[in-house]
Amino acid sequence: MQTVTFAPWNDPNEKPLIRFQNVTKKFGDFTAIGDLSLDIYEKEFFALLGPSGCGKTTMMRMLAGFENPTQGRIELSGQDIVPVPPNKRAVNMMFQSYALFPHLSIWDNIAFGLRRSDMPKNDIVDRVEEMLKLTRLEKFARRKPHQISGGQRQRVALARSLAKAPKLLLLDEPLGALDKKLRQDTQFELMDIQEKTGTTFVIVTHDQEEAMTVASRIAVMDEGRLIQVATPDRIYETPNCVYVADFIGDVNIIEGRATSVGPERYRIDWSDSLPPLTATSATPFSDGQGCHLAIRPEKVSISTERPAEADNAVEGKVLDIAYLGNLSTYHVELPGGTIVKAQTANTRRISRRNISWEDSVWLSWTATAGVLLAE
Repeated sequence: MQTVTFAPWNDPNEKPLIRFQNVTKKFGDFTAIGDLSLDIYEKEFFALLGPSGCGKTTMMRMLAGFENPTQGRIELSGQDIVPVPPNKRAVNMMFQSYALFPHLSIWDNIAFGLRRSDMPKNDIVDRVEEMLKLTRLEKFARRKPHQISGGQRQRVALARSLAKAPKLLLLDEPLGALDKKLRQDTQFELMDIQEKTGTTFVIVTHDQEEAMTVASRIAVMDEGRLIQVATPDRIYETPNCVYVADFIGDVNIIEGRATSVGPERYRIDWSDSLPPLTATSATPFSDGQGCHLAIRPEKVSISTERPAEADNAVEGKVLDIAYLGNLSTYHVELPGGTIVKAQTANTRRISRRNISWEDSVWLSWTATAGVLLAE
C-alpha cells in the first residue's frame, strides 16, 4: 500500500489557507516586517522560528488582528482579513501566559468563549466535555487553575482555544513556562491534538528543538525577513545559507575557497597548515570563490589512528569532551587554531574512555557530509 505524504505545499492545485502577500509592517521608522510573502496550508503545524526581535510575533499578531500591516494583504481562506476585527476572525490565539480566569473552574474556563457565542446550552456542555476528553482533563473539570500543574494549565488554555473550532490556532511560545521534560511530553501531545482536530496550528518559538519536533514546515526568520521555509529535515540537512546552518542545531563552519575538481566536486583551500578538503555541491561555485562548508558534528568521525580511506582527514588534539549520556561531543583543536566538533553515539556501556583530554586524534568525513554554502 502506498502511503500518501502530507505535503500540500508541493501540490500546485492546493490553495493556501493563509497567504501573506508583500506584507510590510512599520512601527515609526522601524521596519518589523519587510515585504514578506508566505503561504501556509490547511492542517499544517507551521512554525515561525527565529531570535528575539526577528518579527515572528508581529506576524502572529497581524494574523490575530491585533496589528494591521502597513502595506500588503493577508488572506484567510481567500478572504482579505485585514479589515476584519479580531473577534470576527475564524482565528484563536493561545497566549504564553495562558490567561486563565483564576476564579473559574477548568470546566467554566473552557466554556467561557462558547457562552459568549450563540451556541445552545446543551451543545456547550457537549463541546466542553469533548474538549476535556481531547486534552485528558476530565478528572480536573471542577478544579481551579491554581489547583493543577503548569502542564495541565497549558492543556486547559489549549482546550479553551480549540472549543470554538477555529480554522486557525496561533500559539505564542506555548511551552516556554514548562520544564524541559514536561515540554518534550507536551510537544507530542500538541501534535496529537493537532492531528485529531485537523486545525491549522501556527506556533511562534525561538526553540529550534521544539520547531523541529512539532512542525510540518518551519520558516526561519531574521530581521523581518524569511530566510528559509522548508520541512525540518530540509532545514537541517540542506540549509540555504550560513545563518540557517548556524541557527539550527550544532554545526562546524569552515571558511575557504572553492575550486572545481570534477562534476559537482570541489577542492576547498582553507588552511596554510592543513591539506585542502573535498566537498560536493549541486550549486555551482566559480574557481577561487569564497565559501563556507557546514558539517554537522554527528557526520564527523573521530579515531585515534589515521583512517585508511577518507575523503577528508585532519589531525588535532582533544580540548574538551561534553558527555550527554546518549552522546559525547569532542572539541578538537587543529593546527592553526580551528576547533572542530565531532559527535559519537554512546551505544554501549563503557567503563573507561578510549579517547581523553589532550589526546591526539584524527577527524574524518566524506565529501558529501557537509553542505557547501556561498559567502
